[in-house]
Amino acid sequence: MGITRLDHWHFRLTSLLAFTLAFLNPIHVEAAEQWIPLFNGKDLSGWTPKIKGHEFGDNFANTFRVENGAICVRYDGYNQQFQHRFGHLFYKEPFSNYVLRVEYRFVGPQIADGPGWAFQNSGVMVHCQPPATMRKDQDFPVCIEVQLLGGDGKNPRSTGNLCTPGTHVVMGGKLITQHCTNSKSGTYHGDQWVSAEFEVRGNGVIRHRIEGETVLEYEQAQLDPGDPDARDAIKAGHPMMISGGYISLQSESHEVEFRKVELRRLENVP
Repeated sequence: MGITRLDHWHFRLTSLLAFTLAFLNPIHVEAAEQWIPLFNGKDLSGWTPKIKGHEFGDNFANTFRVENGAICVRYDGYNQQFQHRFGHLFYKEPFSNYVLRVEYRFVGPQIADGPGWAFQNSGVMVHCQPPATMRKDQDFPVCIEVQLLGGDGKNPRSTGNLCTPGTHVVMGGKLITQHCTNSKSGTYHGDQWVSAEFEVRGNGVIRHRIEGETVLEYEQAQLDPGDPDARDAIKAGHPMMISGGYISLQSESHEVEFRKVELRRLENVP
């Protein structure tokens, strides 16, 4: 009969224990600290890729690399065939209460067979499931995605949006079940660098800031029982409410660069 989806989770018992630790016992922060660089500007030390169709740790076609002091997503080894090989570059440890700051920009054309919606589209994922628990053919981790979008040169298109693979959030006192919610940011055309900050307070408030302005706010990140991957996690005993997890940078078929990735820990308070 073959292996079932739930059997797959049980088979990865060690990874699931990490999942439990990430959601039940995220790193406890005693006091606020200074900005900590998560990227050293030289190589991918501390970061590990997970690309759809490939095992965790396999940086297929050198998708993620460092060039000119920036983490770059490149597709020159794909032979113009993206084939929905969505990728995520994970930082080595989970966090719970922090502010994450990145500077990003989109460059060049999109790979030929990339999805239309993925034009100048990337993201920073927070509250991610441990990457070792992802299925080999899983598109996206169960997480909260801060969606980063670039403009097409003429039409308005917000960035710092919210997408929720395998999750829901509460906004304005209401449970939000739609996949994506737009922010109130402006549009950033071309290849300019954009500064983005994400304030994450465990299972409390998460705020998105673009160029210093708060553009979106919500709280109570939680697993979506209607999502197959989240449902498997729930069946395996993981809590519905998410208070911590891993950070990842996304590869969605348009080349993107991150020249700064840094984190400031916050006290464990609302």
